Amino acid sequence: MTSKEQDSGSISEEQLVERLKKGQEWAFNILVEQYQARLMKIAYGITLDREDSLEIVQDVFVNVFRHIKNFRQESGLATWLRKITVNQCLNWKRKWKRRFRWHHDSIENDQDKILYREAEQQATPESGIREREFEFMLEKAIGNLPEKTRAVFILNAFEGLSYEQIATTLDIKKGTVSSRLHWARKHLIQALDMDR
Repeated sequence: MTSKEQDSGSISEEQLVERLKKGQEWAFNILVEQYQARLMKIAYGITLDREDSLEIVQDVFVNVFRHIKNFRQESGLATWLRKITVNQCLNWKRKWKRRFRWHHDSIENDQDKILYREAEQQATPESGIREREFEFMLEKAIGNLPEKTRAVFILNAFEGLSYEQIATTLDIKKGTVSSRLHWARKHLIQALDMDR
């Protein structure tokens, strides 16, 4: 396999899965490169803890490496990875039996932080303060959602998944997705109204 063939952009999902099942290390590196950031967003959205999210995502990749031979490809690779990530997050919550902690460290990379600071400097001090207050209230309200409801909300609002994709990922009915999203939005609106 040439380095060109190993390029993440030139390999299909089917080929990647086939190479992973053969235990080829470069394929695993491509998998991590393609999915790590997305899975990190999901984990952080549910756990609200950067360090725990990093640990969870590492565990997800270890589990994938160990169990890729059992992947029957009935759903897409991304769906399977999201499902494992959400389950790891919910197991993390039960395992440690602790309340979600609220941290303000971002999962943005350094370049994102620089761009954010530049935009912040161009804004007026008052608008910057209002923006940060709103973000804090929104993040706090999301953090107060029950974890299963929060998982549905994160997958819809931040991952852009359809009701059907969420139902597949979480092994729940489409109606359950709809009711949890409705409840989450109602809760967030009420929480933000109360804080004004």
